Amino acid sequence: MDTDAPPWTTTHSEILVEDRWIRLRADRLRTAAGAEIAPWYVLDYPDWCAVVALTEDGRLVLVRQWRHGAQSWSLELPGGVMDAEDADPIAAARRELLEETGYGGGEWRYLYAGHANPAIQTNRLHIVLATGLRPVAPPAPEPGETIQVELLEVAEMLKGLPQGLIGQSMHVGGILVGLAAAGRISLGECA
Repeated sequence: MDTDAPPWTTTHSEILVEDRWIRLRADRLRTAAGAEIAPWYVLDYPDWCAVVALTEDGRLVLVRQWRHGAQSWSLELPGGVMDAEDADPIAAARRELLEETGYGGGEWRYLYAGHANPAIQTNRLHIVLATGLRPVAPPAPEPGETIQVELLEVAEMLKGLPQGLIGQSMHVGGILVGLAAAGRISLGECA
C-alpha cells in the first residue's frame, strides 16, 4: 500500500452551507479501482485549541457548559475556536482560558495537535499545557455562552473518567497527555 498517495480522487466538490462557523461541502470521489463514492460530506472548521490548566495548588481548571448538539451539560477543558488574530495555539489557549475562566499567569507549553474527526472534518484540536495558574480577572464568556468554572483535584478527575465525567471525548486524551507532561501521572511506555 502506498501511504504517500491518496487512494481517492476528488472529481467534483460543491459547497452546501457556508457561514462564519462552518463550511459543509459534498465531494464526489473516485477510488483507485474506479468506484464512485458520492456524496462524501466534509466539514471545514477552523482549528480549535484546548488547555490543560493546572492552578498553583495543582487543581485542574475545567468548564461546564451547555452543549446543544448533545442536549446536555458537559464538563470540559477550557478552549475554543482559534481566531485569525491568534499568533499561535498558545496565544489562542491563553485568550480562551482568560475569557472562559479568568485564570492566567503561569507557564505555558504546546503539546500536540490531533484531528477532531479525520473522516469528515478538516480541523485539528491543539492541546496546550498551562501550570501555576491563578485567577487574574473575572471570566468574560462570549454572549450566549453559559459557563461554570470548576476546579477539580487530579485524583477526583481521574476517578471520574471511566464514568464519563469529562463530556468531550477528545479532551480525555488531552488531559492524560497534559497530566503526563506536567509530571502528575505516568503513561508508562508512552511517556
